[in-house]
Amino acid sequence: MAKASSRVNKKKKEKRTTNKPCRFCADKLSINYKDEALLRRFITDRGKITPRRITGTCARHQRALAHAIKRARSIAILPFVKIYYR
Repeated sequence: MAKASSRVNKKKKEKRTTNKPCRFCADKLSINYKDEALLRRFITDRGKITPRRITGTCARHQRALAHAIKRARSIAILPFVKIYYR
């Protein structure tokens, strides 16, 4: 009976990731807290800010996006939580 190799093949373990280009860097878009339609794309159905690994934004624009969403929430452009009635 052959014994299984204790070494793990590194090539099988590697995970290839394709980097999504940042939408704001690629299209030269500016983040504005008054742009409700743009900000809603980066919020989940529960009202949480979508993480950077899912949206593909760069770190600088993710910070600006979070700041704009929080500012829009504080002046009631965006809701803090979506309320569903049964």
